[in-house]
Amino acid sequence: MTQHHFPESFVWGSATAAYQIEGAATEDGRGPSIWDTYSHTPGRTLNGDTGDVAADHYHRWADDLGHIADLGLGAYRFSISWPRVQPGGSGRFNQAGIDFYSRLVDGLLERGVRPVATMYHWDLPQELEDAGGWAARETALRFQEYAAGIVGALGDRVHTWTTLNEPWCSAYLGYASGVHAPGRTEPAAALAAVHHLNLAHGLAGRVVRELAPSAELSVTLNLHVIRGASDSPADQDAVRRIDALANRAFLGPMLDGEYPADLLADTASVTDWSFVREGDEKLIAVPLDVLGVNYYSSTLVRAWDGVSARSDADGHGASTSTPWVGAENVDFLPQPGPYTAMGWNIDPPALTELLLRLQREYPSQPMMITENGAAFDDVVSADGRIHDDRRIDYLRRHIGAMADARAQGADVRGYFVWSLLDNFEWGYGYDRRFGIIRVDYDTQVRTWKDSAHWYQRLAATGELDQAQY
Repeated sequence: MTQHHFPESFVWGSATAAYQIEGAATEDGRGPSIWDTYSHTPGRTLNGDTGDVAADHYHRWADDLGHIADLGLGAYRFSISWPRVQPGGSGRFNQAGIDFYSRLVDGLLERGVRPVATMYHWDLPQELEDAGGWAARETALRFQEYAAGIVGALGDRVHTWTTLNEPWCSAYLGYASGVHAPGRTEPAAALAAVHHLNLAHGLAGRVVRELAPSAELSVTLNLHVIRGASDSPADQDAVRRIDALANRAFLGPMLDGEYPADLLADTASVTDWSFVREGDEKLIAVPLDVLGVNYYSSTLVRAWDGVSARSDADGHGASTSTPWVGAENVDFLPQPGPYTAMGWNIDPPALTELLLRLQREYPSQPMMITENGAAFDDVVSADGRIHDDRRIDYLRRHIGAMADARAQGADVRGYFVWSLLDNFEWGYGYDRRFGIIRVDYDTQVRTWKDSAHWYQRLAATGELDQAQY
């Protein structure tokens, strides 16, 4: 029997994103985002679902904070909707939007819960996309202004400011494969977006340092664990190439202050990277108090032989265009199950591997798991309960994997389950449920799943008995 004990200082939390839960898409001065436009475009989302209502958190936030408090969580990671607080992405701020987040932050503090605010979780104001989006340098400068406005309003009441959530998705899925908003398929624009998102992180991070010096600064990256199909030089070069695009394109400038040379060489046929100006990389490398790590599944690659049919089982949605810019000679292979409802493989040891890699490469950088969780086809039983044993098993095994990494020296200080609530799951609409609390989208009634009760016990005791569940 393996048993893990977490200290009282370890932070147990949950996470959400504004467009996925808030709804109220046109209320109180909120402007349109790229996800409003994308989800309202026929054929973009499953069943034509949109975030217009979502989980109606905008109107039910106080009740939702009650659930967080009842769960006994120490922190709540939410995102601020840029078009709700600054509808056009520049110019005037919307006081009604700022007031909403001010009430949310105060409500968390009143309940003894740390507010962890993500400035950007993919909902770029549509006006900025119309002007070029993240492919344009100006968007990073507008993000700096937005950060100054919202940090100035909420300031040190927010415990941790997270600049970006998963810029990999914003850049590559939004601008290369087109399976996320804004739905563009322009490889050079995707790499420009990588840089301008990195630049936005650095500029906003420096705003936090100046305006909220007692707050902690973070960024959240969906870092990939990439394995080769064999030890052959060709397959291992495929691993290197994908690692550069997936991980080091962000870790390099953010933590090392420079882009990796092999990334620039690999993508030279796509762009000359002239959008990187002198001094940019130093601006991006603002010191972090904590690195947020999102993890769900692992990746298996091999070198394409140039003859057989290409395999694109990377788990990031079907498209005729690849998110892997400059890596057309890499195959993404299906992996053995079991799988979640997203079709993602379940691989807890890869989380241990990832955390130990980060600890080895950045030994002085504290970390938190800012997202980890699973979508399954939940069923409401005759007794009204949701017996989501597979989700409990997924969480137990991944939290155990995190604990294994901690036992080997990884400085991981917290864990945020994804997600607090069932929500709008981007291109999959309302078909995929990640929440530990079920949302009936017809009535908006919240029901704790068995996983919520399990997580409540874990947060209260700090004890993870791997044989018990």
